Amino acid sequence: MDPKNFLFCSLDAALIGDIAWQVAEEGHDVKYYIETEDDREIADGFVEKTDDWEAEIDWADVIIFDDIWVGSEVGTGKLAEELREQGKAVVGGTQNTDRLEDDRGYAMEILREHGVNTIQHREFSDFDAGIEYIRENPGPYVIKPLGEVQNVKRLLYVGREDDGSDVVDVLRAYKKAWGHRMKGFQLQRRVSGVEIAVCGFFNGNKFVEPINFNFEHKKLFPGNIGPSTGEMGTSMFWTGRNKLFRETLGKLEDWLAAEGYVGSIDINCIVNSSGIYPLEFTPRFGYPTIVLQEESFKTPTGEFFYKLAHGDDPELQVHNGYQIAVRICVPPFPFDDDKTFDENSRNAAIVFETDDRDGIHIEDTKKVNGQWRVAGTSGIAIIATGKGPTMARAQEKAYDRIENIIIPNLYYRDDIGRRWIEGDGDRLLAWGYLGP
Repeated sequence: MDPKNFLFCSLDAALIGDIAWQVAEEGHDVKYYIETEDDREIADGFVEKTDDWEAEIDWADVIIFDDIWVGSEVGTGKLAEELREQGKAVVGGTQNTDRLEDDRGYAMEILREHGVNTIQHREFSDFDAGIEYIRENPGPYVIKPLGEVQNVKRLLYVGREDDGSDVVDVLRAYKKAWGHRMKGFQLQRRVSGVEIAVCGFFNGNKFVEPINFNFEHKKLFPGNIGPSTGEMGTSMFWTGRNKLFRETLGKLEDWLAAEGYVGSIDINCIVNSSGIYPLEFTPRFGYPTIVLQEESFKTPTGEFFYKLAHGDDPELQVHNGYQIAVRICVPPFPFDDDKTFDENSRNAAIVFETDDRDGIHIEDTKKVNGQWRVAGTSGIAIIATGKGPTMARAQEKAYDRIENIIIPNLYYRDDIGRRWIEGDGDRLLAWGYLGP
């Protein structure tokens, strides 16, 4: 494909820098806009930047939004719709698909309307009402904050007690500490099983194949303990339209076509021998999911997104096996602490013991005089990936690459992919969800 003009837009935090870099490396012209001032140095030295994304609209052959947020408000779906009406090719959502993430109750309604099984849940705008509901309906629950504060990942709480007493205690604490910011929360009945996300790329008309299946590792520490981080790493594979896809995202294909949605959409589920239970949508790229997906592409990344945005079938070719991504972090991640970041991590050098950069991707990274350095303020430095014919081989490859990376005070989880190896894969196959 001849070189095209790609405009990448981060209208809140900078998230899409690595994909912009990969597309630029393929020979396309790339410009990257970052709204948040503290993040504007991210990807410096890797891609060309612009200070005014709207001034580049006519220049761009493809416009790519990385998230649903415009600052503290949901809004990229509306912008994407307006740009499509002007005849622009856009990777981005719609106002209704943005709601799938921002309004969990609406998301469950859409699922039910299209015949998808849902978990018992209820939304509240009052903490005391939620506490009373648990007392009247004892059981294990998950607390999911609503609105902008849901991005504070550590506020998601998975109950452990069968009577819900621990959830009551947490709600009381949240009322005192977060009552001024939480516009509401959802109580979702906790279900046990294998957690797996079904992810598809949609071209405005249909899902393109293959379908991606991924496993998030959200907790900070190995063994899935500690505070929620958004994600410490991802494992995945690709396959066809199996039962797991047909019973979830597949049922929304016509609805997404009517919306004109373009991009990645993910639905995280709990699966057991009794059924499939959707938990939440990600109607945008996931992070670091999209980085690992791109690593597994055999189709050129720029060509893929150009065809996707224009409603064509990219005829995506991917690695036939398993993939692993590991986030390599520095203090204070996953917390916000400017003093700690300044003392320990700001501008920290990222040193490689070999010249090989295969499988290494940038996140909050910049390049100064050829030297990779930590950028931004979040403390997510880089991502190491691995591919292999088995999950164990992919895991081995990713961690071998990490052995060659030196950053003062770095940390990461050393068990990404282990759940699959220790039985999740066998269970999903035995329950019949991953067959042809």
